[in-house]
Amino acid sequence: MTTTPSERRVALVTGASRGIGRAIAKALVRDGLFVIVNYVANEAAAQQTLAELGEGNAALQQFDVANEAAVDAAVKAIGEQYGRLDVVVNNAAVAVDGLLMRVKTADWHKVLETNLSSAFYLSRAASRWLLKAKESGRIINLTSVVGEMGNAGQVSYVAAKAGLIGMTRTLARELASRGVTVNAVSPGFIETDMTQQHVQGEARQKLTAQIPLGRIGAPEDVAEAVAFLASPRASYITGQVVRVNGGLLIG
Repeated sequence: MTTTPSERRVALVTGASRGIGRAIAKALVRDGLFVIVNYVANEAAAQQTLAELGEGNAALQQFDVANEAAVDAAVKAIGEQYGRLDVVVNNAAVAVDGLLMRVKTADWHKVLETNLSSAFYLSRAASRWLLKAKESGRIINLTSVVGEMGNAGQVSYVAAKAGLIGMTRTLARELASRGVTVNAVSPGFIETDMTQQHVQGEARQKLTAQIPLGRIGAPEDVAEAVAFLASPRASYITGQVVRVNGGLLIG
């Protein structure tokens, strides 16, 4: 792990080896932050992200966000090495689709642990550093448009993403007295590996037709919203859900 000047804000982005997470890491580095790139298994992709972020701008931290002990150890290591942690972006997620009657209990727990419990573990572990950061402290949770509107065949994924919204609002109230803000970004359908896997062919065409802006979003669209919430410009915004969905859900 590379050391960084103590005056530079430090951000931890989970699931940052590719897709939306990689785009978020790039946007934060562009804005002057030092980024800890979390990944769990794909080291080659994580190394590619690290290379794209540029020397001296980031470091890798491998751990499973669904493992409570691993999260605690990783945050402790980051705090000890850098002496600060200002921004936490809970982005890591998995999806195991299936209609209710066919969902396996193991898959339910896997999705809830990775998408929801992980944000709890990480926010709790990082809270000591975030409270020290005061007005520069940020928690940003990546939820989803389906967490607000529901989606047949994704009961576990939707439940986890809806839970993140409730967690966001509660933590916003708990941490506001120290100047730490907590917000969520709710992407619509974004060009990622997950979208390409689950939305193909005719289903993709129908979906695109329902989006007022007429296109599936890019990871950079989401990253810009996260970067704004992480910045001083968003210091009076907390407990909110910022929708980045091309108008798919309005209201």
